[in-house]
Amino acid sequence: MVRADDPLYVALHEDGRSGDGNHMSPTQCDYEIKYADGASTIGALIVDQFSLPRIATRPNLPFGCGYNQGIGENFQQTSPLKMLGIITKHVVGHCLSSGGGGLLFVGDGDGNLVLLHASLGSLCPIAISTPSSYNEPMLMNYYSPGSATLYFDRHSLGMNPMDVVFDSGSTYTYFTAQPYQATVYAIKGGLSSTSLEQVSDPSLPLCWKGQKAFESVFDVKKEFKSLQLNFGNNAVMEIPPENYLIVTEYGNVCLGILHGCRLNFNIIGDITMQDQMVIYDNEREQLGWIRGSCGRSPTKSVMSFFP
Repeated sequence: MVRADDPLYVALHEDGRSGDGNHMSPTQCDYEIKYADGASTIGALIVDQFSLPRIATRPNLPFGCGYNQGIGENFQQTSPLKMLGIITKHVVGHCLSSGGGGLLFVGDGDGNLVLLHASLGSLCPIAISTPSSYNEPMLMNYYSPGSATLYFDRHSLGMNPMDVVFDSGSTYTYFTAQPYQATVYAIKGGLSSTSLEQVSDPSLPLCWKGQKAFESVFDVKKEFKSLQLNFGNNAVMEIPPENYLIVTEYGNVCLGILHGCRLNFNIIGDITMQDQMVIYDNEREQLGWIRGSCGRSPTKSVMSFFP
């Protein structure tokens, strides 16, 4: 996080187009930018080390992390991903590590990043589109792999397919009423023969405690079962316990899938995307994912185009 006393802060605000910063926090370099087409963004400046081709060192690269943004009238042509095509392919990918940090990709990496091994069975190209049940125009801005059937421990929860969108800006995963209630019921049923007890925790709505405080999700994951989302084209998103649980500062384990009571669609957030390579291929209008290590860059030996 870039602080307000950093020279980068001065450089960002010296022309006045990023706000004067008078109301900003001294612990971070905030900005507010309004564009000619009506789009706007409010965020904070972040700095991180990046690996670049043919460069041995890892230079620091500052970039804006927006947390409140509005799209202008011509967003389809002036969005960051559209403008990305000026210098590289319209492909973005991320891999968020459960251990902290992760990988961010821009461009297709000479064709090797776009989609991963089809033979692994957990990845399939899916059209970036909005399910037909969406009625709100703004939902067209989301990346959606379509509708999915929800499974718990390899057994269907007996619901109609649920509309799903991917949102890396959401910390938690959100289910609408029916899938949320079915998931909670299934999880509680699976815990009935364990020593875990439901407990109140200020961190999240649904939590359990053990005989001693947990230090990691891996201390308790054996008591929980995996979820699965089965999409079209035989694409499956495996959601193991570590991708829907968190351990709080109180040593309790809590459900990181929340009730999206105000939503009419289901959001797959960061907690569920951990340790998964997610590729947004705007060139082919495809969306792909596969589980893997997010601590190192992928190589050609494990990545290829999906036909």
